[in-house]
Amino acid sequence: MKKRLLLAALPLVSLPALAHHGIAGVGAAALEGPGAPVESASSAVLPAGATLLTLKTDHARFKRGRLDPAEAEGDYARFTMLGVGHGFTPWFSGYLFVPHHTKVDEPGGNRTRGWADVSVLGQIGFRHDGQGFSLVPKNESLDELEDWHFTVFGGATLPTGRANYRLPDGAIDPGLSTGFGKPSYTLGLTATKQLTPDLTFNAELSGIRFQTYRYATDHTTGRRFTTRFGSELRANAGVAYRVYANAAQNLRTDLSFELQYLKLGRDVMDGVPERATGGQMAYALPGVRVYWDKFSVAVGVKTPIWKRLNEQREQQGAEGLEKYRLLFSASMLF
Repeated sequence: MKKRLLLAALPLVSLPALAHHGIAGVGAAALEGPGAPVESASSAVLPAGATLLTLKTDHARFKRGRLDPAEAEGDYARFTMLGVGHGFTPWFSGYLFVPHHTKVDEPGGNRTRGWADVSVLGQIGFRHDGQGFSLVPKNESLDELEDWHFTVFGGATLPTGRANYRLPDGAIDPGLSTGFGKPSYTLGLTATKQLTPDLTFNAELSGIRFQTYRYATDHTTGRRFTTRFGSELRANAGVAYRVYANAAQNLRTDLSFELQYLKLGRDVMDGVPERATGGQMAYALPGVRVYWDKFSVAVGVKTPIWKRLNEQREQQGAEGLEKYRLLFSASMLF
C-alpha cells in the first residue's frame, strides 16, 4: 500500500452577520486517493495522532442593490479563519477554529474588525464496502479508499466575539457585530466516492441554528432589543479531478467544481420576523487545489447563479447578492 499523506482541511466557521451565516465544515484529501472540494466538507478524517493547521480567507464583495445609497448595508466582508485539527482515533477528528472578521458598510464607510466566536467541531468517519457500514479503520489500501465514505459532524460556536460591538455613534448593529452572543449549533453529513482513479464525487448536507440574544442598550435609540438569526440549510455537491500527479516530488494538482444550495430563514427581531432577510440561492464554485508534501493550497471563485430572496428588491449586503466570493485556504499536517 502506498503511504497516505493527508494534507488539506477545509473548514469554514460560522460567520456572524445578519443574513450572512457560514457553516462549519471539515475534510481532508490525499496525494493518493480521493480528491477534495475547495469549500464543501468532505468525508476524510485525520490519521490517528496527526495534527493539522489551517488558514482560510473568504472575501465577499456585494452588489450595491436597488436601495438608496444612504440605506445600503454592505460593501464587502472578509472572513479569515485559523484552525487546528487532531486525529484522536482513525475514525474521530476534533477541530478548533478561531475566526477574524472585517465588515465594511457602504454608507459612511462603517467598518468593524475583530476576533469572532470560536468554534469547536467533531467528525466521525464511516465507510461502506458493499457488505455494510463500519468505522474508518486505522489503515486503508488504495482499493479500500474507493469505497463510499461518509461522515457525521457537529459542533457549536462559543460566545467569545463581541455581540455588542458599538459603531462610532454608539449604535449596535447585529449584522456588523463579531459575535452571536449565545452558542449556535451545527450538524452535517457528507458522502464521498472515488469514481475513477482521478475523479471524485462529494456531497454535503448541513445546517446551523441560532439562539435569541438580548443586546445591550443601543445609545442611539435608548432601548434594548433581541435578535435571532435565521436558521441555515446547505446542500452541496461537486467533483474533483486530478489533472497532474508526481509521486517522486509528492506533488498533485486537482481541478474542482461545486454547486451549492443555501436556504436561509428570516431573522427575527423582538419576536417579529424581519423583512428583507432570508431566502434561497445557488452558487457555482470552480477552483484548483495543489498538494505538495505536507502542504496544500486551494483557490476558488464563488458566484451566485440563482436566487429567490424574501423581498429581494429591499435586500443588500446579503448572501445571494454578492458580485463574487474569493476563497483561499492553506493547510499543513504534522
